[in-house]
Amino acid sequence: MTENIRAEADAMKPENGSSKTPRELTLGVIVLGSAIAIVFGAANAYLGLRAGMTVSASIPAAVISMAIFRALGRRGALLENNMVQTIGSSGESVAAGTIFTVPALILWGLPTDILQVTLLALLGGLLGVLMMIPLRHHLIVEEHATLPYPEGTACAEVLRAGEKGGVYAKTVFGGLGFAALYKLLADGLKIFPSVVEHAIPRARNAVIGMEAVPSLLGIGYILGLRIAALVFAGGVLGRLVFIPLISLVGSHLSAPLPPAATLISDMTADDIAKYYLRYIGAGAVALAGLLSLAKSVPMLMRSIGGMFRRAAGAAERVVRREDWDLGPMFVFGGSIVLIAAIAMLPVSQTVPVTRVGILAAGLIAIFGFFFVAVTSRIVGIIGNSSCPVSGMTIATLLVCALILRWAGYQVEDGKVVALVIGAVVCIAIANAGDTSQDLKTGFLVGATPRRQQIGLMIGVLASALFVGLTILLLDRSQQSAGVLHAIGTKELPAPQATVMSVIIPGILKGNLPWDLVFVGALTAIVIELLGIAALPFAIGLYLPITTSTPIMIGGILHWLVVERRRRKDAPAMEATNGTLFASGYIAGDALVGILLALLVYKDWSLSLEKYVHLGPLATWIAFAILAVFLARVDWRRNDTDNSPPA
Repeated sequence: MTENIRAEADAMKPENGSSKTPRELTLGVIVLGSAIAIVFGAANAYLGLRAGMTVSASIPAAVISMAIFRALGRRGALLENNMVQTIGSSGESVAAGTIFTVPALILWGLPTDILQVTLLALLGGLLGVLMMIPLRHHLIVEEHATLPYPEGTACAEVLRAGEKGGVYAKTVFGGLGFAALYKLLADGLKIFPSVVEHAIPRARNAVIGMEAVPSLLGIGYILGLRIAALVFAGGVLGRLVFIPLISLVGSHLSAPLPPAATLISDMTADDIAKYYLRYIGAGAVALAGLLSLAKSVPMLMRSIGGMFRRAAGAAERVVRREDWDLGPMFVFGGSIVLIAAIAMLPVSQTVPVTRVGILAAGLIAIFGFFFVAVTSRIVGIIGNSSCPVSGMTIATLLVCALILRWAGYQVEDGKVVALVIGAVVCIAIANAGDTSQDLKTGFLVGATPRRQQIGLMIGVLASALFVGLTILLLDRSQQSAGVLHAIGTKELPAPQATVMSVIIPGILKGNLPWDLVFVGALTAIVIELLGIAALPFAIGLYLPITTSTPIMIGGILHWLVVERRRRKDAPAMEATNGTLFASGYIAGDALVGILLALLVYKDWSLSLEKYVHLGPLATWIAFAILAVFLARVDWRRNDTDNSPPA
């Protein structure tokens, strides 16, 4: 079976992807990739603190790398371009995991220094890379036909298109151009809104809408209808069933219902999602993840055993370069060293507990490996952009803070130790998701996994050295206006970290809304009993429906123009021109998103909102144009019966 999958993958690779001694991890690649990791990490740290979101860096890094190599007259540098994006994309994942958790220390008023943040980012990032390596062969190679890894596949399409040039590059960069123009008009010039919402009459706080952005449309197109529909169904249950039901019941209450301090009758849909649905979604994701892990235990055992068998047999047989991984002694020995280093990690000097300790380090090892395994599969289904990293971190904090409470930790020292556990696990799982996508890209273009894994660790080191500096500089960015800490203000609200700062003391004090968590967990069980995969459904329940709607639209488009008209003998994951165009949508959206983040960071604005501002109708029209152009690419191919690109 593995040989057949490898043969199919080989058929898609460019010629230099199969070279026996290719240039990959060169000095120039390390320097360029590290620079991109630092820039993307800083930009995403700002985005995460400002809007609670980050943008994927893999495809933008690949596009930047190809442009620089071509400007230098370098052709045929496919694997070097792939290595640049592998190193560069680490910055986004390290920044995401860090800003979702570490700013809670600032919100608690505890002293935070650059060294502390750097160590957390470094140890968590390296742990995420090492823990994912034993899973690579099974998830990336053996499940190649069932786990699409949309962003990793899209990045491979971008790299191959840039290598081949001609019509392939035009297709990708045509999509990139359309997406970049759309993003510039919507989020740069602000001529029309990028998020539209509409209330449903006669249903309390029932709202339907979407983030009308090209990247989510492209991801939905790459995923296909089935997975997109499961995610959307979860969003429908959360936003169109749970929220209206809570609103209806709450309208008859004369007192606030914890954990909120406001009457439900005075709340908006977003308020109810923040105070109630978030806990339901966290419970659903946690339980669905446990079910997924239980079903995957045989796979995990085979993955670990297979890693040792491949290492033991390397001396007796010729191992393909494309199957080289870092050795099991390095992977498991390195993980043990990292866990030991975390146990000795200093915490805030204002609490009695001065070290993280063995108990907390053991919890990091257990929950880190569990959620690394779950995340590596989640991103294979839905991609990094929609992976509920903060939800899994919340689930970790729910259990670990409770264990610390049972172990006798007091609130002041227990909350800091719990946050360290959450931070390291969050950074590890965010980086594991990026690692999975990058290794999928490498698999498709013929890269050497071992060199990619080294490159990922280099990227983690480069970004970790600067992410702490970025966070602390942003926190002090308003001191000239008399504001001591910018994080936690309207300018930098840090939404995920704010949730963490509330949940941890709530557990330690014993006032967490466990009823809501159990509702989510039982919902996941019901979905699983119906014979439906609970994990993508739970992801949709946690995410806003505005995120899952454009993914659903992309899935419907793919069904209309590809799946419904696919030849019976065509492969399930057929590469099409539409896939290339959708990859361009993801790249264009991400590139302009980074550019706009940097402009905002420098206090530069392109907004024309004061002079020209169109309403939601313009958003729907513009998004419909994007969808038509995407569908037209494959519709035209099917009508002319052209074969898809190799």
